[in-house]
Amino acid sequence: MHAASGHGLAGRLRPLVEQRLRAVAADLVVVEADTVERSRALMVRAKDAGLDALVVLGGDGSVHQGVQFCAEHAVALAVVPAGTGNDLVRGLGTPRDPVAAVDAVATALRVGARRRIDLGRVGGGAWFASVLCAGFDSAVNERVNRMRWPHGRRRYDLAIVAELAALRPRTLVVDTDAGAQELTATMVAVGNTGFYGGGIPVCPAADPTDGLLDLTVVGEVSRLDLLRMLPTLRTGAHTGHPAVRTLRARRVSLGGDNAWVAYADGDRIGPLPVVAECVPGALELIG
Repeated sequence: MHAASGHGLAGRLRPLVEQRLRAVAADLVVVEADTVERSRALMVRAKDAGLDALVVLGGDGSVHQGVQFCAEHAVALAVVPAGTGNDLVRGLGTPRDPVAAVDAVATALRVGARRRIDLGRVGGGAWFASVLCAGFDSAVNERVNRMRWPHGRRRYDLAIVAELAALRPRTLVVDTDAGAQELTATMVAVGNTGFYGGGIPVCPAADPTDGLLDLTVVGEVSRLDLLRMLPTLRTGAHTGHPAVRTLRARRVSLGGDNAWVAYADGDRIGPLPVVAECVPGALELIG
């Protein structure tokens, strides 16, 4: 867990989560990490000691680290959401209320309920469970990561407004199993599940069990058009806009004449080009 997740919510929930899990776990070890490096080291140490399942209490950043570890080490993952966005649990349809979530995890551990979902993978390296993005939305992500105030959704909203001033569509080459397309685009999102940015259903039809990634490409739009489109992003209705294209693919390469930076599950991947592929059944979930 990361005690600072959700403005300290994870730390406040820790005693309850421990109590509920100790009732069903043969051996429960609680660890707290305040850096990515410490988190990874503790998880590897636990694996060496016979770890069977990892329960992450925290936000999407903590969950992302759990996904990396579990996918690489064949360990089952459970999530008790305690962040501000909680995008993965939205996409999976699991409880967003942390008390309901830990009760569901405890029940699943008791009865042995597990399932598998797909993951996206970037160039054979980093895994992502939710969304990889580039363009306007990744520029917003870059800005959000530099901001210290405000918290939650308002941070994204302010970053969106700031990036509108610098909006400039670029050439994007999307190469999938069906061939390559070159187009002028404002942003692209590649979803294993549908949500990012604190609850935005950018790839609303994404299914993490179909063996495919969902792509949403916003073509050339003006600042005013994009501003008008933003409210529809909150509902998923943006896919009906004439400038938006959607498609599905097992593997996708993103490139072109631009300086876009790709993000996956909120983690900075780096400048395009990038290649992402769907790895079916890569992650075992508890519940």
